[in-house]
Amino acid sequence: MSDKCDPIVIQQACEVTSTQQMSLHDEAIELQKDDRKPTFKVPVVLAERKIQIVVESDISLTPAATEIKRVTKNVFLEQVKLVPVRFKQIGHTDFFEVRRAKLYVSGFIRKNIEYSSSDCNGTLLDRIADVPFSGFAELTKDDFLVYPVIGISDSSKAQFLNDTNEMIPRLDKYFFQNLVKYNEQPYGELLGANFFELDFSPVMVEPEAAFSTLREKIVMDLYLKVLQVQQYKVHATRILPKFDEGTLGS
Repeated sequence: MSDKCDPIVIQQACEVTSTQQMSLHDEAIELQKDDRKPTFKVPVVLAERKIQIVVESDISLTPAATEIKRVTKNVFLEQVKLVPVRFKQIGHTDFFEVRRAKLYVSGFIRKNIEYSSSDCNGTLLDRIADVPFSGFAELTKDDFLVYPVIGISDSSKAQFLNDTNEMIPRLDKYFFQNLVKYNEQPYGELLGANFFELDFSPVMVEPEAAFSTLREKIVMDLYLKVLQVQQYKVHATRILPKFDEGTLGS
């Protein structure tokens, strides 16, 4: 065996071409401002509500479970509808502010249940279940950040006397007038949900024994917005960039 060490091979580094960057001059753009009163038609937040929903359900597990490992949840809204029940007329117009309403909410909680079975060295099983819910909340005038606006349609009818005998009406001649107002529909926007849940077998089982039904009691705090597209005139300042004078400058 030789006591000599292997020679060390030194590799040269690759050359890289670089360019030193120059400092560039910059300054704020001069702005040209003028006051305007534009009209905006935008979604307006009518109310922001936390609605508590309480549900109980039984979920079947096939194959049967011996232990629940994890449960994740999401909420899906299918309906957020505002039904007005109290109104206040806006001036002398045919438009009204809604001062009280029923807020109908429905949807489902999608649960993803991961559990183990009685199989030795078995795989982790998965069960997806949709738990429906529905109900309504009472919204009073103090619950609204901005009142919903609704226009009322109108229908009128005029009748006439007989052409030859002014003692009797004509039943074959009418004048009709219909005024129809099409309103912006209030709608909902999901913000979030907070779940409090208790899951258990409705029949107590021994350790390592299997159960095929999972009973759940869920308390869900549902956070949502109620909005309506409304039109507003506001005071605003229009801002345009101002460039240095060129050939078109004066």
